[in-house]
Amino acid sequence: MRIHVVDAFTDRPFAGNPAGVCLLDAEAWPEDAWMQRVAAELNHSETAFARQLPVGDGADWEIRWFTPLVETNLCGHATLATAHTLRRERGAVGALRFRSRFSGILTAHTQEDGSITLDFPAAPGTEVPVPEGLPEALGVKPEATFRTGALRDLLTVLPDEATVRAVTPDLDAMADVTRREDLRGVIITAPAPGAGLEYDFVSRFFSPAEGISEDPVTGSAHTALAPYWSTRIGRDGLTGLQVSARTGLVRTAVNGDRVHLTGHAVTVLDGTLHA
Repeated sequence: MRIHVVDAFTDRPFAGNPAGVCLLDAEAWPEDAWMQRVAAELNHSETAFARQLPVGDGADWEIRWFTPLVETNLCGHATLATAHTLRRERGAVGALRFRSRFSGILTAHTQEDGSITLDFPAAPGTEVPVPEGLPEALGVKPEATFRTGALRDLLTVLPDEATVRAVTPDLDAMADVTRREDLRGVIITAPAPGAGLEYDFVSRFFSPAEGISEDPVTGSAHTALAPYWSTRIGRDGLTGLQVSARTGLVRTAVNGDRVHLTGHAVTVLDGTLHA
């Protein structure tokens, strides 16, 4: 069985967010425990498993995503990596429809310039009080916090880009907060420092309770970031810069209750899975 490592939301290797991609030639899913072990072995923030569906089934592929510790309900960068792999390995072009267990039908549109646009459900936030222990976990007091519904992230607004970049979280304390509050992870974000830059806002993402200390570039988090910043800035189309060590750009566009996320991907490894 072939397995791939793809850097997503970047146009060069060793940047963006690496994802494992495993295309399954099977009519049924393998055991969940086996997929979890593969994801733990690769040890990237997510590994995507996809199996082709029969013609007329309402989608082209079914997709699932696993962190090193758990199955997750939505992953943008691993979906983009899967669409990139399908184009590269299977010659798939145009619109690819993925059926997911928790987030409905997700569509990836491949473009002639090599970019891929994901069509995901928007996750607008609802403002909530700052959870107890979060300022201590981050080392900074948030300006505001928002729960993101089914996405289960906490969008946390900080005053400026420099503050976002400087955060060195207490990951054990953050894991305690996310478990207590039933959160997948914590997004921290702030506006770009001025006009004329290639990005409009910055972010970082932490999900230590699910095995992700810091995710390099989090597509799914932008389904919450895009509606928030679109309302605050007053434009539907924006670009986010995730200021992790690897960094990555995500072009976003809010379209009603959907968010379009556009980026490139680069394959860095093809291998054979013997187990």
